[in-house]
Amino acid sequence: MQKVYDFLKAAGTYYLATVDNDQPHVRPFGTINIFDGKLYIQTGKGKAVAEQLNKNPKAEICAMLNGEWIRVCGELILDENVEAQEAMLNSYPDLRAMYTTGAEGNTAVYYFKNATATISAFTHEPEVIEF
Repeated sequence: MQKVYDFLKAAGTYYLATVDNDQPHVRPFGTINIFDGKLYIQTGKGKAVAEQLNKNPKAEICAMLNGEWIRVCGELILDENVEAQEAMLNSYPDLRAMYTTGAEGNTAVYYFKNATATISAFTHEPEVIEF
């Protein structure tokens, strides 16, 4: 999982795909964190992406870096633990201007469950990492 985190962190931007009914939706993201042995992303509670993940946790992210690309698929599970929210915002302090934590806060953090990451390139065989 550390290799997946390092790749996504170095890439800076990754693209998250969710589904709303039968329509896929893809958007850029930039938050990634490891907390309590799990890989997390962050968004706002009131955003459409949060609603989509709450209805259907199956998601996939994709990023490119130095001629390689990574795809991570699995379930994104909402974690209402304030410590997980705080850890994310501590990793991205600029987000504190927009997001707050706790039951009344507007930040939502999701961790990957049953995830498979595949790192690919035209120059090597795919590397598969399950976590």
